[in-house]
Amino acid sequence: MTELNIYGQGLGKSLPDWQPKSAPQKVILKGKFCLLEPIDVKHSQDLFEAWHSIDDERDWTYFHIKRPQTIRQCDHYIASLAASKDPLFYAVIMATTGKAVGFVALQRIDPDNGAVEIGWINWSPLMKRTLCSTEAIYLLLDYVLGTLQYRRCAWKCDSLHEAAIKAAERLGFHYEGTLRQQQISKGHSRDTRWYSIIDSEWGVINHAMHLWLNSANFDDRGRQKQSLSAFMGLTSN
Repeated sequence: MTELNIYGQGLGKSLPDWQPKSAPQKVILKGKFCLLEPIDVKHSQDLFEAWHSIDDERDWTYFHIKRPQTIRQCDHYIASLAASKDPLFYAVIMATTGKAVGFVALQRIDPDNGAVEIGWINWSPLMKRTLCSTEAIYLLLDYVLGTLQYRRCAWKCDSLHEAAIKAAERLGFHYEGTLRQQQISKGHSRDTRWYSIIDSEWGVINHAMHLWLNSANFDDRGRQKQSLSAFMGLTSN
């Protein structure tokens, strides 16, 4: 039932015990298949090689810049990311190789309201369709919604970026709407789709991701036995 004030106007749920949360820090987040660590120039060579493991720039179509063409350009770029506090960047290190294969960031960090956004997702070809890619997002979600107890974690993407849309929906993010003509990106108009996970949803999503990432869910060839969406359905019932 909606709470009303003395004027009969509707109010959101009362939060009398709410306290601002801590801001995310440059911490190491460890998983079974990857770890996230604060990005640093030491990751530049690995990332440059990972990005150039294919000959074209299809992975950069919806990104804000073009792929660095030289290691010097890459060094400058990674140094600028390392110096940023918001967005706060993490390199994704693959456990099997110990090498950086992508990066991701927490941005629009709002401790007063317990809200944050996962963005700047840059997976190299070495990371795509691996357990590492799912676990990297899981580690960030668990950090902000679990450890830091934030109320909301958002995800946004170009409305034409099909891979990002499928990833958001697969990972349990709820579609909130599209901001039309929200941005001009590389000379093209961009509509932006927004998604989120809120604290009341995290328990189910956390459990589903934990079940999916379990080694028992994969055969000896690394093929999944049940999809993440199947686990989402099981745990929400």
